[in-house]
Amino acid sequence: MSKGFLAKTYTARDASETRAHYDEWAATYDAEVSGQGYVTPGRCAQALAEHMPDLTAPVLDFGCGTGLSGMALTRAGFTTLDGIDLSAEMLEHATARGVYRATILTEPDVALPLKPGEYAAIAAIGVIGAGAAAIALFDQLVAALGPGGRLVWSFNDHTLQDPANEAAVQASLDSGATRLLFKEHGPHLTDMEMGSTVYVIEKT
Repeated sequence: MSKGFLAKTYTARDASETRAHYDEWAATYDAEVSGQGYVTPGRCAQALAEHMPDLTAPVLDFGCGTGLSGMALTRAGFTTLDGIDLSAEMLEHATARGVYRATILTEPDVALPLKPGEYAAIAAIGVIGAGAAAIALFDQLVAALGPGGRLVWSFNDHTLQDPANEAAVQASLDSGATRLLFKEHGPHLTDMEMGSTVYVIEKT
């Protein structure tokens, strides 16, 4: 299968260009990434499930795309999911899956519409990194958690090449604002032999 939109995904772009990219990709996204062996959503969902005391607590699937991550979270046992994304076309597919209590369209470069502690956990699977959201989003997501809240996310190999990404995470851990519960490098897109590191942290 041609990598199509996937080959363009890791190119730097602003938020409006990112929205346009994913709007255009929405119709073929599932087939393209599944055809390349996209396993990170399942890895993230399982890691979060193993570190959550209550799988019925509300979880925000941030950057939910077409809902592949929501499907993975559902398979891992989570029952109360909301999805948020900046692509209306992607969000339409996510809504149609029927796994979300609500789906929310966000705007590029605006404050996140989240109240601290509103969600017991936030999943940001494949959201931060090359061609996607900047690392500044990490601190915003941590700020949206209440004490004891969990954040699960992934950095693919492209993203790991920039040391600023892991440095921001380490700074949060070193400050005592968060505590590392899980970190593991493993497969991301198996057919492309690309990996990703999955993380779960707890806000202290």
